[in-house]
Amino acid sequence: MAGHSKWANIKHVKARQDAKRSKVFAKIAREITIAARLSGGDADMNPRLRLSLLKARGANMPADNIQRAIARGTGEGGAASFEELTYEVYGPHGTAILCEVSTDNRNRTASEIRAILTRNDGKLATAGAVSRLFHRKGQIMIARENANEDELMELALEAGAEDFKSEEEGYEVLTAPEDFEVVHSAIEGKGIAMETAEITALPEMTAPVNSEVELEKVSKLVDLLEDHDDVQSVYSNEELA
Repeated sequence: MAGHSKWANIKHVKARQDAKRSKVFAKIAREITIAARLSGGDADMNPRLRLSLLKARGANMPADNIQRAIARGTGEGGAASFEELTYEVYGPHGTAILCEVSTDNRNRTASEIRAILTRNDGKLATAGAVSRLFHRKGQIMIARENANEDELMELALEAGAEDFKSEEEGYEVLTAPEDFEVVHSAIEGKGIAMETAEITALPEMTAPVNSEVELEKVSKLVDLLEDHDDVQSVYSNEELA
């Protein structure tokens, strides 16, 4: 989720993960299963699986859950057949939302997503209308107390990061998707704790909302989409004016 504050969003996501940890594990397990089904269960040979395992580690997902998810993907734990789809959505107050799903029943998921949108002032956009407003990046967020700014910036840029941003709460490291693993490994290798580390979709431009009431309306729609069992990721571009 992208919104009016990257750091507020981190706290928001972590609170949701703590409250609904079993659902978080289920979503990550599905990602792992899909990655293993597409390219095998050897993480050394499967970049997508490596990223999924990184997310699992960040969520403190039990090793047994991870192994079962890999086994399902490679056919050892029963057949796994999921279809990946992206819904492009116009949200309330001129906002744009990307909703990524993996489903074993396209028609059921489409019906349920449409119902959420209809009840919350959202509507489906034509293909490309919303996705063009976002770009894929590796993003690593580090709290200020966890690193020295100059040393972290030098480390990140030398490892191949595209950008380094210093903010009041901490630091943001941005990479091209293909460089994310190398930069992440360099930071992790120095023992620096990270708040989040992921391949994400960042908005090219934000959509201003003019009040907390308007922001809450957008956030409600995003939260409802994130709560859906088939939804893997939701990205939005609202910003409080």
